[in-house]
Amino acid sequence: MRFSTLQDWLAWQEQLHPNPIDLGLERVQRVLKAMQLERPAYKVLTVGGTNGKGSCVAFLDAMLRAQGYQVGAYTSPHLLRYNERVSIGGRQVTDAELCESFARVDTARGTTSLTYFEFGTLAALDIFRNRGIDMAVLEVGMGGRLDAVNAVDPLGALVVSVGLDHQEWLGPDRDSIGYEKAGIYRRGRPAICGDRDPPRRLLQTARQFGADLQVLGRDFDWRASRGGWDWQNGATRIRALPPPAMTGRIQYDNAASSIALLQAVHTELAVSEAAIRQGLRQARISARFERVPGEVELIFDVAHNQDAARVLASNLDATRTSGRTIAVVGMYRDKAAGAVAQALGERIDSWHLGGLGGPRGQAAAELAAHVRSALPRARLHAHASVIDAWQAARADAARGDRIVIFGSFQTVSAILRILRESVTNVA
Repeated sequence: MRFSTLQDWLAWQEQLHPNPIDLGLERVQRVLKAMQLERPAYKVLTVGGTNGKGSCVAFLDAMLRAQGYQVGAYTSPHLLRYNERVSIGGRQVTDAELCESFARVDTARGTTSLTYFEFGTLAALDIFRNRGIDMAVLEVGMGGRLDAVNAVDPLGALVVSVGLDHQEWLGPDRDSIGYEKAGIYRRGRPAICGDRDPPRRLLQTARQFGADLQVLGRDFDWRASRGGWDWQNGATRIRALPPPAMTGRIQYDNAASSIALLQAVHTELAVSEAAIRQGLRQARISARFERVPGEVELIFDVAHNQDAARVLASNLDATRTSGRTIAVVGMYRDKAAGAVAQALGERIDSWHLGGLGGPRGQAAAELAAHVRSALPRARLHAHASVIDAWQAARADAARGDRIVIFGSFQTVSAILRILRESVTNVA
């Protein structure tokens, strides 16, 4: 084994491939074949989309486990521990399992160079095979057509949403991005779209593939009812479903799309109404409008593009406070910070902007310029780091105020680590 610790394996993987993002299936397919992973014995559901992927994976995982299936879930990125990316039966796999799988991938790849994400995807598939799971729910990393996850054929696929993000890799507009995301669909297989306004090229691509496409708002939908909410697809209806455990109206769209996928594959993968109900109550994912009560309420949200910021804005409107709303924000340079700020508008009373390190990082002064261009009257404070921004926001906040932390996984992760360490130190 090349390394004995997970930390060493991950540090090495970050340097292995010349480009951190290098979309394409050839490398992964070569190693999949060498490891005999290209046709897994377990069934696969694939989830793609600009926003909402993690929530839908959580819904599908919880509903399938409630039915009694042994389910492996693969998601990215992680917040606190790499192990979050690979879970079986709702439990994260161990460092030892990951290290042993990385060693098998390393041996099988020979001279093939792999990105960090490709290495992790192959390891997850290897672990799932070795643990003998029934079902895998796989989250696309970026795009879909050329993403490593797409090297495995799914029983059915869900594109949750199509928005503007990663344009430098996926194309300049929703049509281009929709084409890339529709690449996870397969001929004759269920293909669900959870976007109420799908781009033309997504629809065209699904049709060209011969996929069995169903679209939210066109073929299936949900509506509020006295007993909760109802899901319907043609003559099929599930009544009085419980509200999702995750906060926000968008989670009803996500839940409805997840149910549509399970209903579409029911002949090969039966899931009862009881399991769907239980899954709705149990599915949770961190940092999706995650609220921490207190004299100053904390809200964690990984929103980092305009569409996600609109959802965050809607959730803030639905949970108004008598005090001020203070933001702690750090964003990557390749994100549309001005559009994010515009989506939130005057809902934020005070902005504490922190710099992020790394090759994609953005200094607070640069971020402040983007926010200022979108919101000329905003109250802005620039800080060297998101930690400094957090500390200043805490000092700024009074009883009854709330602090919302968003802009990137890195930003949310940094503050969550501080809170966890403070709890550990008190204990």
